[in-house]
Amino acid sequence: MKKTLFAIAALICLLTASAQTPSKVYHIKDITPENLIKIYKALGRDVKGHNVAVKISTGESNKSNHLDTALIKDFVHLINGTFIECNTAYNGNRMSTVDHLRTAKEHGFSDIAVVDIMDADGQVKLPVTDGFHLPYDIVGKNFLNYDFMVVLSHFKGHQMGGFGGALKNISIGIGSTDGKTWIHTAGKTDDPSKLWANLPQQDDFLESMADACQAVINHIGAENTLYINVANRLSVDCDCNGNPAAPEMADLGIYASLDPVALDRACVDAVFNSTDPGKEALIERINSRHGTHILDAAEKLGLGSQTYEVIELD
Repeated sequence: MKKTLFAIAALICLLTASAQTPSKVYHIKDITPENLIKIYKALGRDVKGHNVAVKISTGESNKSNHLDTALIKDFVHLINGTFIECNTAYNGNRMSTVDHLRTAKEHGFSDIAVVDIMDADGQVKLPVTDGFHLPYDIVGKNFLNYDFMVVLSHFKGHQMGGFGGALKNISIGIGSTDGKTWIHTAGKTDDPSKLWANLPQQDDFLESMADACQAVINHIGAENTLYINVANRLSVDCDCNGNPAAPEMADLGIYASLDPVALDRACVDAVFNSTDPGKEALIERINSRHGTHILDAAEKLGLGSQTYEVIELD
């Protein structure tokens, strides 16, 4: 009997220790093409043999703070990736496939890799399991063509979500036009013409983004994803804003992890813990939108942990 109780106690201790093991988040301060490759290799997850999707934002205008193609070119070539995007749910330079491809070309993305506008030829539903609001996510049909995803995000503020990082990139970013509407309205409608009349409570929107993340990750597999956030040009506005506010704080570097929740939490914490007085505008944006609630929601859905350790790379 004592041996049995001891074994049970040991198992509980083991499980508790395992649950508390922090996720690894790698960081490198200098933002260079070489360091982007270095931090990818530090993750230890090889994409060789896979059809690799690289989820980026192509940026709304030439004033947007989207990632510089000169920074990411060598990395994308190394992994033989295809840029994936979906059309937007608002009027602008990326609502139609023709306009979106033109914008991608103007911003240099088409010059370094194929750009796949995944909802150009339709959309599909991916199930959400025990989510907060959404029974399913709606994504571009071509997402089904890939078996590995590199989520390469520009970390910055966001006018609706507070901040945009890995979680925003795979929720709103992979949603089709209808899917973006579905997420933004917390499942009230998938009709883009009715989006702005059906905005939900803020936390419902953030929880719906977490629901969409779960659907995407469950489909492609957590073991077939990796996440990199480039924290530069830290405007309070998203790259979907064609006329964003100028950044007020200095760049923070490149962060990478196999855990999207830990990665976004580490980037948010880096902003809050910065000694740069310019951080106040971004902190206000995050707090005023209750932005960190998406981290709580994603953690509750089992998508990752907010407990992490930062591993500095030289």
